[in-house]
Amino acid sequence: MDVQLRRGLIEICVLAAMLRGPTYGYKLIRDVEPYMEISESTLYPILKRLESGGCVISRSAEHNGRLRKYYEITQLGAARIDEFLSDWQDIMKAYYYIEREKNHV
Repeated sequence: MDVQLRRGLIEICVLAAMLRGPTYGYKLIRDVEPYMEISESTLYPILKRLESGGCVISRSAEHNGRLRKYYEITQLGAARIDEFLSDWQDIMKAYYYIEREKNHV
């Protein structure tokens, strides 16, 4: 899969995982991993990029005596998911066209 496409898909999956409420890194990995392979070294730069882009906000809170960083999707992040879903409809139309033409050869 194209690297840029994969990165974009992971970003949307990470945003989607936040739709149920604030969450933290390890849980995000567990939630996304059944659908897209993701590691800590992939996740945290994505979270930083999403946060700097206004799609995510973060806060630190104590959990079991340790500080844990929680991430929450913003309205901008939710709008990005909506945009992705709309764009994906166009991608699927092209996919079905290509598949249909390939099967007729």
